[in-house]
Amino acid sequence: MPDGDWKALYPYDPHEIRVDGYRYHYLDEGNGEPLLMVHGNPTWSFYWRGLVDAFSPSFRCVVPDHLGCGLSDKPIDYPYQLASHIDNLVSLIDHLDLRDATILGHDWGGAIGMGAALQRPDRFKRYVLFNTGAFPPPYIPWRIRACRMPVFGKVALQGMNMFSRAALWMAVSGSSKLSPAVQQGLLAPYDTWDHRVGVYGFVKDIPASPAHPTWAVLEGIESQLPALVGFPTLLIWGMQDWCFRPECLRRFQELMPQAEVMEIEEAGHWVVEESTDQIVTRLQAFLNQNVEAV
Repeated sequence: MPDGDWKALYPYDPHEIRVDGYRYHYLDEGNGEPLLMVHGNPTWSFYWRGLVDAFSPSFRCVVPDHLGCGLSDKPIDYPYQLASHIDNLVSLIDHLDLRDATILGHDWGGAIGMGAALQRPDRFKRYVLFNTGAFPPPYIPWRIRACRMPVFGKVALQGMNMFSRAALWMAVSGSSKLSPAVQQGLLAPYDTWDHRVGVYGFVKDIPASPAHPTWAVLEGIESQLPALVGFPTLLIWGMQDWCFRPECLRRFQELMPQAEVMEIEEAGHWVVEESTDQIVTRLQAFLNQNVEAV
């Protein structure tokens, strides 16, 4: 992984467990009720640093890197599918014996986080979701479909790092710009063909039909979401997102009608990068309001 200015933005102690014999890296900052922050693709725990800095003085911020991502191992021959990522996160939850926790999930982290929480429902008391989906995709944007094309997709993603590089400007709104250090940090773990195997694996795992094994996993998660109606839930959405568009937000509102909603009109997919201060203020109020939640 290349050195650079980004490391000053990520001054955290590393932790790890072994899953399937591989290193599964996570951050564990602060004390108090756990906030389990679950990233998507092609980000990693670096994406959550603004919330870690804001909340670690009063909460325990646990932030894993999925296998194939961040500082975790990136095995070539590994089933980079939703079910495996959920199982790995459950292993971390059990290892740390997390209790009274809050899930924060973004992008694939919403499906992974909710899938894990539904396997361990007694350990969670609140849910916070950012521009994500936990149901079979209602559409696949053409920009994603292009990345799934045989041969071209693999060469473009693993060989040329096009997915991660394009996200630096396509995942934020037109009015937002990421600093050079932030761009460097987001790209840092994905510096070779082999280190981008997980990025490509996530893209391949987007199910286009019920024939794909991940379709049934997503259906199973979706079917259980109404059971969480009694739990405090906050949906934070960058409304300029072309991938998890506002109709994904509306679907969550149908499934989880108790949810509070924060729509950020000027933000795109990487809403936490673009609107950190707004999110910290709203999230702090949500956590304080629901401090005695079941």
